Amino acid sequence: MSHKYLLAHDLGTTGNKATLFDADESAVKASTFQGYPTDYSQPGQAEQDPADWQAAIWQCTRRLIEQAGIDPAHIAAVSFSGHMQGALLVDKAGKPLGKCIIWADQRATTQADFIASACGSENLYRLTGQRISPTYTAPKVMWIKEHHPELYKQAYKILQPKDYAAFLLSGVFATDHSDASSTLFFDLAKRRWMSDVIQAMGLDIGLLPEAYPSTTVIGHVTKEAATASGLVAGTPVVIGGGDGACATVGAGSVREGEAYAYIGSSSWIAVTSRQPILDPQQRTFTLAHLMPDYCFSLGTMQAAGGAYNWLQRLLHENESTETLKAMDAQAANVPAGAGGLLFLPYLMGERSPYWNPLARGAFVGLTMPQGQPEFARAVLEGVSFNLRLILDALRVQDIQIAKLLLIGGGAKSPLWRQILADVLGLPIHLPALTTEATALGALIAGGVGVGLFPDFNVIDRLIAIREAERPQAVNQQKYAALLDLFKRSYEALDPIFAELAQITTVK
Repeated sequence: MSHKYLLAHDLGTTGNKATLFDADESAVKASTFQGYPTDYSQPGQAEQDPADWQAAIWQCTRRLIEQAGIDPAHIAAVSFSGHMQGALLVDKAGKPLGKCIIWADQRATTQADFIASACGSENLYRLTGQRISPTYTAPKVMWIKEHHPELYKQAYKILQPKDYAAFLLSGVFATDHSDASSTLFFDLAKRRWMSDVIQAMGLDIGLLPEAYPSTTVIGHVTKEAATASGLVAGTPVVIGGGDGACATVGAGSVREGEAYAYIGSSSWIAVTSRQPILDPQQRTFTLAHLMPDYCFSLGTMQAAGGAYNWLQRLLHENESTETLKAMDAQAANVPAGAGGLLFLPYLMGERSPYWNPLARGAFVGLTMPQGQPEFARAVLEGVSFNLRLILDALRVQDIQIAKLLLIGGGAKSPLWRQILADVLGLPIHLPALTTEATALGALIAGGVGVGLFPDFNVIDRLIAIREAERPQAVNQQKYAALLDLFKRSYEALDPIFAELAQITTVK
C-alpha cells in the first residue's frame, strides 16, 4: 500500500530544514538541512539573499525524495514555515529586487518613530497586538521607500521568506494570517489588512499579498518548479505559517493556557489564548495562531542560541556540535552564578522586555580567575535571566503557568534545561521532537489543509511529552538575587548604550 507523505520547508535564520512526514505511520520519514549566510556587515543590519533560499529549497527537496526513496507522486502537500517580520520586495514576475531585510535588522528606528507619531502607539498595539519597533515589516518597508525609492517604485509585492518559497513552487503571491500579524499592517481581531493605517504610513496596500488562513491550499506545484525540485506538477501547495506560529503548534500548545519556550538563534516564551492578551507596558505581543480564532501571546529576545554560537566562534573559531558539548561540559563544572560573571545577551539590540534596538551585549564582573567555563555558563544564564523577565511580564497578565514545554536546539542541552528550570522556577517538559517542532507545525497545517488530519489536536498523537528537569531550591535562591543584579546592570548601562550608538552608528 502506498503511503501519503507531507513535505515542509522551514526557512530558518541559519538555513532551510526540509522534512518529509509519513502521515500513515505518523513519523518523520526523512529530513535534511542546507545552510545559508546572513549579512551582518553593518551594525544593526541583517539581510539574506533569496537566491540562497531558492537553492536550498530545490536541493533539499531533491535530496529528501532521494533519501526516502519514495515516489514524489505520493506527496499529498507541500507547506512552509519561515522566519517572520521580514521585507522582501519582488516585481510582477516574482523576481527579488534586492536582499530581504530580516527579523534581526534594527536599522528602521526613525521610521518606527514616525509610525508611532502618525498612527499612535497605543492604538496600533490594540489593533495589531504589536508594539511599534524597527523589527517589524512596516518600518522596514518605509526605510526602503526612503533610502531606495527606485526599488519601491518597481515593487509589485512585499513577501515574507516562506511566502517567497510558496511563490517559487506555486507561482502565487500569498501570505497567511500568522505572518501578516507580524507586519504592523494587520488587524488581529478582524484578520485583515488595515487600509487607513497603511495609508497613514504613506505606503501602498496593493503591495501586500492576499492573507489566508494557514491551512489554505493557495495553488499547486508548477511545471517549472517540478523540474527544479523533483516534485510532481499539480501537488497542492499549502501556505503554512510563520516560524513562531508553527513552533507553537509543534510544541503542543493548541489549547487555551498552554505555554512553551523556544531556544534557537532567538528565543521566546509563548502562551495560547482565544483573545489577544495586551500588556499595559507593551512588553509582550500577540500573533495569530495557525488555528483560526486563536492567538498566542509571547515575549521574544533577539539573541539566545545565537549568543552561545557567538561565544563559540569567539573562543574556538569554528562552529560544531562537539564544541558546543565541550562548552557545556566546562560550564557544568562551574557553580550557579558563573563565578560572579553576568552576561547581558543584547548582541543585536533587544525586543522583550525592553524593546531597545540600541541595547548592546556586556559582561559584568570580569576578574582574572575567570576563564572559558565561566564565560560559557554566564551566557547560558544571561539568556535565561532575560527569559525570566519575559515570563514575569506574561504573569502580570494573570496567566497561570505551571510548567513549560521546551523546544529548539537549546532544548538538547541538559545543562541549559536545568539552568532554565532554576531561573524560571518551573519544571521543564520535553516533546519527543524538540528540534522538529517548527517543521511539525507546518506539516500539520499542510495535513489539515488537504484533509489528511481532522484538526490541529492531531499533535497529541504525534508527539510524546516527558518531564525533564525540576527546579533546584538552592540554585533558585541564588538566581533570584542575581536576577535583580541582572536587571540593574541593564538599567545602569542603558544610557551608555545610547551614547555609544551616537558615536558608532553608520548613517
